[in-house]
Amino acid sequence: MQLIRSHGLGNDYLVLESGETMTPQWVQALCDRHSGVGGDGVLEPFETERGDYGVRIWNPDGSVAEKSGNGLRIFARWLVDERGAPSRFTVWTGSCLVGCEVDGDALAVEMGQATFVPAEVPVLGEAPLLDAPLKVGIETLPVIAVGVGNPHCVVFEDLSLDELPWRTWGPLIEHHEWFPRRTNVQFARVLDARTVEIRIWERGAGETSASGSSSCGVAAAGVRTGRLKPGRITVQMPGGTLWVTVREDYSLRLEGPVQVIGRVEVHPDWLLHWEHAHRANSSSRSPHGGE
Repeated sequence: MQLIRSHGLGNDYLVLESGETMTPQWVQALCDRHSGVGGDGVLEPFETERGDYGVRIWNPDGSVAEKSGNGLRIFARWLVDERGAPSRFTVWTGSCLVGCEVDGDALAVEMGQATFVPAEVPVLGEAPLLDAPLKVGIETLPVIAVGVGNPHCVVFEDLSLDELPWRTWGPLIEHHEWFPRRTNVQFARVLDARTVEIRIWERGAGETSASGSSSCGVAAAGVRTGRLKPGRITVQMPGGTLWVTVREDYSLRLEGPVQVIGRVEVHPDWLLHWEHAHRANSSSRSPHGGE
């Protein structure tokens, strides 16, 4: 099994170059930072007629994401560097088609249109959630539900973000009953009409230093509620800065860097050990084996 490890502002993914077809169990094992390679997800290429290239975006918990801005930029960088892709092409993620552009170190992804229609996010209810009160533990938070190919819940606050218990609120919102497919969660503070800082609780991954789709969700939510102006918006995160252009029709363009870390060749003994351990665990859970 060979992989390329890259990161976008600290949000790191493993691109599967060759080896086993991914399963949730394989992904969990590879992404483990203590006993595996370590990563915030796996990008698995596949053949498709829906676009020039196809990629399955795995979260570290073994679930599949509809879209990832950082993941798509990393995949685009890999396609150009390692597979000879042209500077512009499309990628099918299994749920949506995105356009990618690579110009030297500059990478941009056309992320499609943001939606606030509840069924399209998805979120329960018939009316868009725009600063709607959501009960989170003992608090009631104003939330904005927005879809950018995957679901997002944005909470704007005026206080310094790190003074908030956002790491406690994040998982509660991710798994809230209002969101049937769970949700990514962002806590945001507007710095000026074209600049916002955010903290991220990513669905299936937890606290994340940077996220492309989260940046898109926050920028769109800010424009929709009048907190931010349409155009090119600077999104500041612990991992660094991304830029999101929000057009009048809420179509989104994401720009930001990618850093290639290196190639990883997984040792055959690790693969064998994992396979044996996985079979043993499966047998112990079987009604015909174990206790």
